[in-house]
Amino acid sequence: MGSILVTGSAGFIGSNFVLRLLGEGFGQEPLSIVGLDNVNSYYDPSLKEYRLRLIQEKYDLQAQQPNPTVRSYQFVRGDLADKALIDNLFAEHKFDIVVNLAAQAGVRYSIENPDAYIQSNMIGFYNILEACRNNPVEHLVYASSSSVYGGNKKVPFSVDDRVDNPVSLYAATKKSNELFAHCYSKLYDIPTTGLRFFTVYGPAGRPDMAYFGFTNKLLAGKTIQIYNYGNCRRDFTYVDDIVEGIVRVMAKAPERHKGDDGLPIPPYAIYNIGGGQPENLLDFVNILQEELLRAGVLPADYDFEAHKELVPMQPGDVPTTYADATALERDFGFTPHITLREGLRKFAEWYKEYYQS
Repeated sequence: MGSILVTGSAGFIGSNFVLRLLGEGFGQEPLSIVGLDNVNSYYDPSLKEYRLRLIQEKYDLQAQQPNPTVRSYQFVRGDLADKALIDNLFAEHKFDIVVNLAAQAGVRYSIENPDAYIQSNMIGFYNILEACRNNPVEHLVYASSSSVYGGNKKVPFSVDDRVDNPVSLYAATKKSNELFAHCYSKLYDIPTTGLRFFTVYGPAGRPDMAYFGFTNKLLAGKTIQIYNYGNCRRDFTYVDDIVEGIVRVMAKAPERHKGDDGLPIPPYAIYNIGGGQPENLLDFVNILQEELLRAGVLPADYDFEAHKELVPMQPGDVPTTYADATALERDFGFTPHITLREGLRKFAEWYKEYYQS
């Protein structure tokens, strides 16, 4: 397993994943890593450039070691929807593993900007699948999302549940990725694994996520809006737990088998990666404000109550996300374990250093 493509490598999860590979390697031989990202302006590109600098610095540092874990690292600034670019990358590098983390993210943004989701999440993913078909890979791992569960009332959400009722275009594109992958696994015997991530958070995360956006607004003296009057629950998952899940899954592709008809049984799998402990949004906000005070991001006398507003549910949102991650535990011996307080403490400390030092 010498060559890995990581799409979305300037993104929150993608950059942390590449940093993990640079730190610990993967398998017995040194890796060759290609990162791909269009570094778009959906949120502040300077944060993406910061992540890319961290990656480059870590690569340069490990390259000086006697036994580097990564023999080469290359970043390509480009778009998944650029089919010629994708095809050329695959032809040149002969990837063993592809980890597709690039996507146009955001539930609410998809309501107003659907084109971006079709280009990146549909056409982009199709380009990846076609490239895997024409340049066979050992394993395609791709990001799905807990949003595919839509308004499911049954909790916790299991990968065995029906997911036919998305409540946002973003969710629909992620479900379509799973369907595309199943089709290509069946037709072309490509091992694929989809990972349904649950509310990922941590240092240098996405500014459009609640914990980050709340911090920015509180610091600016603005009011934060807590949806569904605080009666939402989210299964927050710290980014290191997500990365650990990706690494473990990546190492074990679904096995290829033939069915009674002589045709491939799709080497296809789906897993939830979530903590399995949904937190009420009001409790989450309380922990966040405690950690922001502890880190010195906000002054000790900050009046939080004056800056909180309980509002109705927003279009595209769901009241609860709750992962049943027993399949991940069964097949890979791993369950996310980093607590919300631990994770928000690390975020607050990073925020203080990045924005206020």
